Amino acid sequence: MARRQKIWLYSPPQPPKPKVPERLKAEIMEKSHQLVENDLKPQNILPPPKRARFNYLVNIFTRWRQNFFYFCATYRSPGPNALSPFFETRFARLRYVGANGFNLAYMRHTGQWWEIERGLSVDECLKLIKDNGLFRP
Repeated sequence: MARRQKIWLYSPPQPPKPKVPERLKAEIMEKSHQLVENDLKPQNILPPPKRARFNYLVNIFTRWRQNFFYFCATYRSPGPNALSPFFETRFARLRYVGANGFNLAYMRHTGQWWEIERGLSVDECLKLIKDNGLFRP
């Protein structure tokens, strides 16, 4: 069996991630709160089922983490064998890429984020989340 030869390669340092301006954070929080309260919650959160056996959606909210903005959902696990009574998932993500632009991604069934749009404004991202079925909890 042949031995692998080691090779030295130049690896330039990664450019720093852009920092999200505070006024932009506040604008996104305000607009996303309206989207969640007026569109996502009424469409997706239903009254708890009688004799529930399976997980059901109880809340939708948003959260910042570094330069990512997430849309999250809380589910209730009513079964007797549930590990915990509630759990959270993330279903949509905006990644700040600078110059007030965002990349929009959704969580695939494989547990990986899949970016479908790049360089969008805040309003374009929120419109896609509202209208596109990929961005549902």
